[in-house]
This record gives sequence, structure tokens and C-alpha cells, in this order.
Amino acid sequence: MKTHPNPDLSVLEDNKQRWNHPAYRRHGFHNAHTLFRRSWMFRSRNVLELKDAPISELNTSAEIARLTDHPAFSALVVLKNDTVVYSKSAKDFSIFQPHSIQSVTKLHIHLIVGQLHDQGLLDLDQKVCHYLPDIGTGYADATLQMLLDMNVANDFSEDYADPNSDCYTEETALGWRLPSGNAKEPTLAAFTAGITGTDLQNPLESADYKSANTDVLTLVCASVSPQPLSTLIEDIVDAAGYEGAFHISVSSDQMPAFSGGGCISAIDLARFGLLLTRSGRGCTQTQVGSGDFLSHSTTRGSKSLSPPKGWLRYSNHLMTNGNIVGHAGYGGQYLFANVKTGVVVAFMSVLENDAGYDDVYMGEVAQDLATIIIAVDDLSVK
Repeated sequence: MKTHPNPDLSVLEDNKQRWNHPAYRRHGFHNAHTLFRRSWMFRSRNVLELKDAPISELNTSAEIARLTDHPAFSALVVLKNDTVVYSKSAKDFSIFQPHSIQSVTKLHIHLIVGQLHDQGLLDLDQKVCHYLPDIGTGYADATLQMLLDMNVANDFSEDYADPNSDCYTEETALGWRLPSGNAKEPTLAAFTAGITGTDLQNPLESADYKSANTDVLTLVCASVSPQPLSTLIEDIVDAAGYEGAFHISVSSDQMPAFSGGGCISAIDLARFGLLLTRSGRGCTQTQVGSGDFLSHSTTRGSKSLSPPKGWLRYSNHLMTNGNIVGHAGYGGQYLFANVKTGVVVAFMSVLENDAGYDDVYMGEVAQDLATIIIAVDDLSVK
């Protein structure tokens, strides 16, 4: 019978699969949960109820106007504890529709590692080769703490402007694209084992961001967890109390793409942010992650991100300035939560330039979201 390669997953010019090609990217990010090669889907047993009490002053916020008027904008939700104080979506989207959150998904590794560490199953000062004997030279002698802090130097490259960067090869292992010709799809284990390196100490003053670090941590967690990673994801979903579904792409060896494969609505991403403000305490009193691990992550010393996000440090697989915790994602995604005041901002957008990324834009969005958090705190006090 006549067949042809799946067009959504086939690689076009500039080494990008069709759903991430600039001409199709907005549709791709709005529908990624249906476009991946394979994925898992989870629904929460109980839904965390949110109240609706808009703060009218936010309608005149210059920061919100800048974010929501940008052509890349998809959705913005602002919570104060369990209250929606602001929400808006683009005309072609909804705050209830799943959206690719890319590297914001990495926050799941923060929770899972914290939980396994509390259980005595992970030693963060131990080398990766202790848990993964077959890992390659790019990670064998790196400690788990180095991976958690994005503090590893190896030959893996993550330059979105370079079509030949290793992060695009990684996408084949994550189930985001097809390999060339009739080549077999690589497993996540095989992909990470093939990464090379010599001196793994990061010589930079800033964090050296590599999504492959998350892939390796995923394999480490899978190797020690007494429960399948799917069960740990389900526990997080239940603890957050999502209204809709959480989707995550899966590799051919059934490893979830915590490095960037999550898809969720803006309102439910905000619910995930509330889970962080509760130190992992679930909406039905269950516990995921580790409150002590999260608290320590905000105060311990770690390297800052590179400018223009240098006001944030990368610590234990989250971005923080001591009060705010969260993460950014390729294409224009953010989740920030003030763990001391309970204010959460979930922001989604789709950059349609060739790279799908703009460091200046990401820096400006981060600053605007941080300013919105401060404004909500001030208005709440009044």
C-alpha cells in the first residue's frame, strides 16, 4: 500500500519539523498535544476550584498591555492564591486550551528529584555513572547537582538559531519529529549515552543551559523510583487539581519528555504554580515533591542565568530570585510563582521568527511578569 511520511513530523528546510516551522508554529504550539509521535495524557481526580475576582487596576497595566498586544501572545492568567485576578487570551486561543509549555515542563523534575531525595533514593553529590553505568563521557563524571543547576560543560549544544544544533537532534528522541529516511527512532537512553565531553566543569560565570541535562535526570529518576514515572506524573496532576488534561510527549523507550514535552492550558499551568506556592502540598492534602528541597532551592548559592535574565538564578531545576520560582520555555512560555505571597502568573506565546526564540523578548517578558506579581501584591494589600 502506498504511504508517505507523516507531514507534521517530517523535517523541512532549516532542520525543523513542520509543526515547529515558522509558517506552522502557531498552529503547532496550540495543537502540539495532538501532533507528537506519542504522548501520555492525565486528568486530575479532583479539580481545584478557583474564584473569579478581577482586579480592575490591572486593565491599565502597561506591562500587561505590552504582553497581550504582542503578536506572539497566546494567553495570560494571573492568580492570587485560589482567585483569578486577571486572564486574557488571543482571539485564536483560549485560557482553557492546551498549549506547548516547552521547558516549563522541567519543573516536574524539580518535584520528582526533591521527592526521591527526601526518600533517600538519590544522592545529589553522586556521579551520574553511579546510576547510569552506560552513560557516555558527556555526563558520566558529572554529579546530579551539576545537572540540576545547569552547570555541566559538554559537547551538547542548544543554540536555537543554529539549525544544526544538538537540541534539534534531541527532538527525534523526544518523539517530536521523524528521523531521516528509514532510520530507527533513537531511544532517550541511546541519545544521552551518545553525548560526549571531557572536562565537565562549567567555566562560565552563568549557568550553561542544556535540555539534555533534564533527559539524563529523567533516566536517573526512572532507574531509582519505586514507582513508574507515569505514576509520579499522575500524583502531580492530582495534587495540582487540573481542570483539563496534562499531556506529555514520550520517547520510544517510554520516557516522558520532561525537558520540554508538556502541554497544558494556561489556567491549569497557573494551578501548577499554586502547587509550588504550597510547597507541593496537594489540593486534597496529598504531598508531591519536597517542601524543604523547594525552600532550599530559593536560598542556596547557584549560578545566575545569562543576561538579560541575570536577575534569576538556576537552582535545582527551577529559576528563582529568592521569592519567585518558575521556569521559561522555548517559543515564549513562562510560569512564575511568588512562594511567599501566593501570586502566580502563567504566560504563553509563540514566536514566529526562524529560531522560534528571542533572548531580548524573553528577558522583557520575564521583567514584565515580575512587575505584575509586585503590582498584584501591592493592590491586594490596598
